[in-house]
Amino acid sequence: MTVERFVVSDAAAGPYGLTVGPDGAVWFTLVHAGEIGRLAADGTVTRCGLDAPSAGPSLITTGPDGALWFTRMRDHRIGRISTDGELSDFPIPTANCGPYGIAAGPDGALWFTELNADRIGRITTDGNVTEYPLPTTGAFPSMITTGPDGALWFALNQANAIGRITTDGEITVHPLPTEAAAPVGLTAGTDGALWFVEIGAGQVGRITGDGKITEYPLPDRAARPHAIAAAPDGRLWFTEWAAGRIGSLAPDGTYTAHPLPVEAAEPHGIAVAPDGTVYAALELGEIARLGG
Repeated sequence: MTVERFVVSDAAAGPYGLTVGPDGAVWFTLVHAGEIGRLAADGTVTRCGLDAPSAGPSLITTGPDGALWFTRMRDHRIGRISTDGELSDFPIPTANCGPYGIAAGPDGALWFTELNADRIGRITTDGNVTEYPLPTTGAFPSMITTGPDGALWFALNQANAIGRITTDGEITVHPLPTEAAAPVGLTAGTDGALWFVEIGAGQVGRITGDGKITEYPLPDRAARPHAIAAAPDGRLWFTEWAAGRIGSLAPDGTYTAHPLPVEAAEPHGIAVAPDGTVYAALELGEIARLGG
């Protein structure tokens, strides 16, 4: 598999989350610089600064309105950027809540996690926010995704569990079998299950709609897997942050390592385009494109 590297910033800016937008470009957050970036197919990079450089933009996704929506973790807002670069943002009622994960829901709204407040939030495209308290404290809800069952699923990093919330606010929590697994990344697979990575245990997990969990230990248990995305062919792709590597897992659990040709890459976010091309945000200031 070939790896192409695109310089999008210096190392201090912190490329972090990314997604393939409705325009076919890769949109990404620069968590330390307080910017949103766009990488076109030809390698052209455009960056747009937020009104607060310390906003801490973290995760980003395409909204139901065709714009890109992102969390502002450090100033506790939800941001929006249109594909032509128009920015807006919306406050969250709970102070210092630390919004982090974000995903488009099946109900035409965006759903997000609140790291510091033990809540799941919902925001409409006109900025109306509803919050749902979790039945746990200190859970540190991280990434969130829409499941094949029409509910939202999320990782509870410090509660060592995977959560599920219906669009009417009913919450279920599924504890993980491995202690201190610290799940972070989460994605809907093509097999009707949810797949997640355990940054604390060096494992990839799979959970079915009824809560059955299977865990797949990585060869390098110290790799610190961070984010995960499903490809159209059913393969799961994930970043191995501490190892400077991209890993992939076939639906049967077979693991393949994809080394990055650069030291101290620190891969964080990952996304898969409809054609199967894989993109990863490297904290050293690059986006890697894997294909072929």
